Order: sequence, then C-alpha cells, then structure tokens
Amino acid sequence: MSFEVAPCADLDEFGEAVFAVSQYFALEPNAERIERFAKNLPLERVHAARENGRIVGGAGAFPFEATVPGAVVRAAGVTVVGTSPTHRRRGVLRAMMRAQLDDFHERGEPLAMLWASDERIYGRFGYGMASLVGWPAVPREAPFAVELEPRGQIRLVDREEALELFPRVWDAVRPEIPGMLARSRDWWEYRVLFDAPDRREGGGPKRLAVLETDDGPEGYAVYRHKPPTFAEGFPDGEVDAVEVVALDGAPTAQLWRFLLDIDLVVRITARLLPVDHQLFHMLATPREMRFRLSDGLWVRLVDVGAALSARTYGQDGTLVLDVSDAFCPWNEGRWKLEDGQAARTDSSADLRCDVSVVASVYLGAFAMSDLVRAGRAEEFTPGAARRADALFAAERKPWCPEIF
Repeated sequence: MSFEVAPCADLDEFGEAVFAVSQYFALEPNAERIERFAKNLPLERVHAARENGRIVGGAGAFPFEATVPGAVVRAAGVTVVGTSPTHRRRGVLRAMMRAQLDDFHERGEPLAMLWASDERIYGRFGYGMASLVGWPAVPREAPFAVELEPRGQIRLVDREEALELFPRVWDAVRPEIPGMLARSRDWWEYRVLFDAPDRREGGGPKRLAVLETDDGPEGYAVYRHKPPTFAEGFPDGEVDAVEVVALDGAPTAQLWRFLLDIDLVVRITARLLPVDHQLFHMLATPREMRFRLSDGLWVRLVDVGAALSARTYGQDGTLVLDVSDAFCPWNEGRWKLEDGQAARTDSSADLRCDVSVVASVYLGAFAMSDLVRAGRAEEFTPGAARRADALFAAERKPWCPEIF
C-alpha cells in the first residue's frame, strides 16, 4: 500500500504527526506543548504520512550545527518518528525515511543523527551506532582521588540569569567535543531550562547552579532533588544531575564535588555521560559509579563525500573505501580519502563496508578494526583497518548531553 508523505502544512497537522510517536510515551495531544515544541522544530521539517487524507505517521528533523572532529557541519537531528499502532508493518516508516533522507540530501545536509528509542530500527536505513553513553549512580560524598582546591564561587541562579550565563559555558566547551550541538536561545529557553511539572518523574523543579571565577562562568549544573522518604529513619533522597557542563580540569571537578556533597541524599544519578568522562579519574572509587552503558547517538552519512571531507583526521594518509548503501544509492561506490578530502575513485578498495559502518567510526567512538573483527567490514589491503583507526581517531569521545 502506498502512502502520501509530505511536510506539515500547519500546526494542526504538526500536532497530529507528533502524536504518532508521543502516544507511546503516554502523552496526550496538548496545544501548549505542541506550540512550544514548534519553537525549535520548523513545520516544514516534519513529514506526515497520510492515508486517505488522515495522518498515520510522522517524522521530524531539527536543523542542527553539529561538532565533528575538527569542524562544525550542518546536520539533521531526526526526532518524533512514529507510526500509528493501526498502521504497523505496512511501509509507513520506510516511506517517511525515504522522503526524509531525500529532503536532507536536497538541503545539502551531509549528516543525520538521532537517538533510537528502539535500536533495531535504524540500521536498515543506513544509520550506525556512533557513540556510547553511561548512566552512573555515585554515592554521596564519594571521595576524590586527589584533594580539590576550589576557585571561584558556585551559586544558584534563576532561569533568566541562566539564559545569559549557561550558553557562554556551552559555547566554550562545544567546539572540542564531537556530537555537541549549537543551541539557539529558544533551545535553551524551551528545552534545556523549561521545566514542566508533569515531566519531573518524581523529582522537584530544576535547580540551576553556575561556577564563576574572575574570568566569568566556567561551568554549570542543571539538577533535581528527588525527595527523601526517611523510610528507615535516614535521609534517602537522590540528586538527578540532568546536565553538567564545564571547562576541563578544576571547573568540572568543582561542580561534581558540589553535587556529591548535597545533603539528605544517598546518591547522585546522571545520564548520557561519555565513556571518557572525567569522573573515572576524579573519583578515588570509580567502580562505585556502577556505570551502566548504552548506545548513544546514531549517525547517518547522507552524503558520504561531503561528510568525509568535512571533518579532520588523526594523521595524513590515503584510504579507499568501497561503500554500499542500499537506501541512498547516490553514496554507492568507491571513495578515496586523501589529504582530508574524499572523492570518487576507480582505485582498488582497501576496505569494503556498509554506509552504517562508516557512520559508526565517523565521530571517533569506534575503531574500524573492531568492526572488521565483528564481521561488519571486510579488509582487502593488510593493515588497512589499522590505518583507518588512525585516520578516524579523535581526541575526545563523542558526547551529546541530551536526547532530542
């Protein structure tokens, strides 16, 4: 069965398309929530699938600027993808992915990225797992490996002051870490700092803390208290660290020390931390973090040549990749990576792999050698996988601190 897939024409269609997935998260249609969501997601970036004029699925994409190793590129941030439960396994998702990726290609966006609610879905559309994230639960007053010498002052601020101070920290940190995204004022106001009571998951309101020195803001924390019950006569609350971003070194350590010393709690939980987070080396007892690992960002190279040419590389060298891409055939073929640029070539391939494999190594989270050993890529030239490892290596592991 065929479906008509086209961008939303108005806010009513936008709301219906978003509801295709939001119903699975127990959300009801809500005009205020939809208007707020549309502050950052343009109507024309949400595709709706229609059957006989009725919307039965939706797929959106934020227009992002994303950090990749050594550069910032335009990227589509895929979001609110869903099909009505009455129309599962009828080709709706495939039709929306087709329209969406064609749209990204026409817009000249070389990358697409997403968080997968179900990680089984997106590999068949060329997305590859491109980062890992962790969910730690750190005991209160966990000791540091070395004594901290505080500098500056941490203070609580209101939302308006956070809107002025937090972006300065974010913009200082973002260029160094693959996977981080440029944020507009609307993004800060209606996503990061917005605090709907029905989305607090048993916690209190967002608390906003900033670390300032004579040089200005150097770090911030967005966190919640989960109140103690005193079930056994002792305080057993939690602090939920929603987002903690700071300059490397002392600022990061000082903010985490602040969170770890908050009273009336037994632990500090956090989310989406990168696998090279400084806590592993700051804490004297890192195993007590109970760091639970999960997949993070999934990435899709919409334009292989443009995406490979956009980032920088760990060393000079030449590599020929034979790329298969069943869903976006314009990427099919051999690509020669040389002097930081990728171009089509007739040269013999060093490695052969699906486009999703190139996506997995693109941000520097994984090594091509690992994917060869896993049977996901085939090496033709001895040592080519190790050469690819050196080329695609990045100084920092990718990190996107929020699910979009």
